[in-house]
Amino acid sequence: MTTQTYDWLSYAARIGECTSADTLAGIDHELFGRKAGLLTIALKELGTLPAEERRRKAVELNEAKRTLSEAIALRHKTLGNPSGEQLKSEDGIDSSMELPPLSPGHLHLIPEFIRNVEEVFGRMGFDVMTGPEIETEDLNFNLLNIPPEHPARDAQDTFWIQQPATSNQKFVLRTHTSPVQIRYMQSHTPPFRAIFPGKVYRKDADATHSPMFHQFEGLMIGKDINLANMKAVMITAIRELIDKTAEFRFRTGYFPFVEPGLEVDMRWQGEESESREGKWLEIVGCGLVHPNVLKNCNIDADQWQGFAFGFGIERMIMIKHRIPDLRSFYEGDLRFLKQF
Repeated sequence: MTTQTYDWLSYAARIGECTSADTLAGIDHELFGRKAGLLTIALKELGTLPAEERRRKAVELNEAKRTLSEAIALRHKTLGNPSGEQLKSEDGIDSSMELPPLSPGHLHLIPEFIRNVEEVFGRMGFDVMTGPEIETEDLNFNLLNIPPEHPARDAQDTFWIQQPATSNQKFVLRTHTSPVQIRYMQSHTPPFRAIFPGKVYRKDADATHSPMFHQFEGLMIGKDINLANMKAVMITAIRELIDKTAEFRFRTGYFPFVEPGLEVDMRWQGEESESREGKWLEIVGCGLVHPNVLKNCNIDADQWQGFAFGFGIERMIMIKHRIPDLRSFYEGDLRFLKQF
């Protein structure tokens, strides 16, 4: 089978001579109709031609399609569509209609903030490592100095996963990204520094808590690392990520995997009436890594020491942008998301 030859230039001349939108619509349908359009049929028949002829014919038809489509669109504008009717192809699409400009998209607040975190800590020499969201009990608790009877397990409201019959391990949806710290320490030799961003899961649900949220934790191990180093890193991170004039405070806190432990609170940036937790909102837990955690990772606690920390990503964004309700991040409301 061979495709029929048409004088496409004659169609271009006819288009240029059109004096009405109806006539132009007729030529458009004759050429580009979905079932019986001359160019539509010719393009479908290309697959039946020998290779050399198919290549030559394809160039000819595509050039004709482009030229005639542009001619129809130009003539349509020239006529100004006096009848008020749209030019439609057989499938109901107005091929000459000018579409509104596409609005540019942007990253969601959370992944955008994580990129900023990686950039800020990258300038301070920190690696980035991620890990699985389903973790073993050992990595999520035991190796972090949280044995089965430890009361800290109750505070984490854990989602436990049904234990596979082929495994001796219990599994959880990780309650923090600290298991990735264990994986990192087990596979690297100190000194080192790294951050660990990702999703975590706890059975919380209110204006400032969610069953799924995001953290980034960090770790810095060396021979002379101390609380002064930790404080410098915390202050630099907070000022770079939120506000160079932000107010914050350090206070003692308890975490089983650090000793001593500290918490960092930030002052709410907007009206206090908008904050569900008052003028101070906790965003960081930190402290010097507990010797038992180092030993569990085969690191000599007499030779090496360091600090670890964990930020709540949503909480930092809430303070930065004065967002009163954590749940707004996950509702998919474009009226909220387009503000940022």
